[in-house]
Amino acid sequence: MDLFDYTSKQNQETRGPLAARMRPQTIDDIVGQSSIVGEGTLLRRAIEADRLTPMIFYGPPGTGKTTLAKVIANSTSAWFEQLNAVTSGVNEIRDVVKKANDRKKYEGERTILFIDEIHRFNKSQQDALLPFVEDGTIVLIGATTENPMFEVNDALLSRARLFHLEPHSDEDIRTIIQQALKDKERGFGEYDIDLKEEAEDHLVGVANGDARTALNAIELAVLTTDPDDDDVIRIDIETAEESIQQRVLQYDKQGDNHYDTVSAFIKSIRGSDPDATLYWLAKMIYAGEDPKFIARRLYVHAAEDIGLADPNALLIAQAAADAVDFIGLPEARIPLAEAALYLATAPKSNAVISGIDYALEKVKNEATGAVPAHLKDAHYKGAKTLGHGQGYLYPHHYENHYVPQQYLPDQHVGRSFYAPSDNGYEKTVRKRLDYFHKRKQRESTASPKNKG
Repeated sequence: MDLFDYTSKQNQETRGPLAARMRPQTIDDIVGQSSIVGEGTLLRRAIEADRLTPMIFYGPPGTGKTTLAKVIANSTSAWFEQLNAVTSGVNEIRDVVKKANDRKKYEGERTILFIDEIHRFNKSQQDALLPFVEDGTIVLIGATTENPMFEVNDALLSRARLFHLEPHSDEDIRTIIQQALKDKERGFGEYDIDLKEEAEDHLVGVANGDARTALNAIELAVLTTDPDDDDVIRIDIETAEESIQQRVLQYDKQGDNHYDTVSAFIKSIRGSDPDATLYWLAKMIYAGEDPKFIARRLYVHAAEDIGLADPNALLIAQAAADAVDFIGLPEARIPLAEAALYLATAPKSNAVISGIDYALEKVKNEATGAVPAHLKDAHYKGAKTLGHGQGYLYPHHYENHYVPQQYLPDQHVGRSFYAPSDNGYEKTVRKRLDYFHKRKQRESTASPKNKG
């Protein structure tokens, strides 16, 4: 490499990051997100017609939210203002609004205000925007990595169109990498670069749909690799691994991705899919989820979706929770996985939930039934003179340790709260209850003399 080439390579470092240089300038330059900016889509038509209304771009980092805003800035005849919610406050909003109002009043010019990370604005800051969005002083475009349903005020959200950007596909990331390597003006097209297939595969896989991560990695690989004797920069798998060392999961423990992953985990267990169960468990562990939270979810699931179909499920969940407390991660991943697999492969029943919820509904909405006299405590002084306990039949004195008698309050006699399923141990429970029911029917027709 001669002095000119060396100086050129230094210039790559001073012209700004590759990800910024390679940012698409027009809507046709955008890679991926065809459901949002593809031919004939609502957003594309709005951009091309310069007829924009308030909107919010929502999606993980590196999916093109700011890029879309920049494309709009390049495409619109309106004045374009940009704020970052991390560094801006109400004063900055007021200043932008004042200028926008003057443009609208004296020049008839619209103002588009792009606010990056709009979820960082608190309620009062978001409320400060509302009247100016309503009267058209500004056309708001917000970008957020957080679910706007949780992070953006309802009043503001109801006046904006929501566009959800998905992570880039692997093919999108490959295209973006190749564009950067071939572009002579903004990328590394002036160099002879040999990106090995396995190295590219690694960069694509670890980028996890984040274009910025992929571009940052390829930039680091190129700028830190000296050319060989043939002036070729060869990027092998070792260089790729050094340039992008760990897969970054989009997983905010306070955000919707957290709740979506937990939901997928529980539904996979409920659906008896052990492979999916392990996958979502691994994602939570890798992303740094609190293992105690995972153990609590297993505990709840054992009672909620398995119940008496396998009474051991609750004990297994308890053992996993104890293991988390006793040994912690990384070893606790093993008992957590064992418990999750046990629950996933266990027979399922939600009869316990149905039973307790139905009973709670009756207790809540109907008059509380009196305890039948023969069930009342007869041990305290004077109880027997009140008739408490009189007529109670002690089950252990009867066949199979069972004797029919009334246990429910009078107004609930004959009502069934628990209906066991035919799964797992509950099948045995059902048979036992069927036996009791037949005994009750048979003995109800017998004379009191034959009741035991």
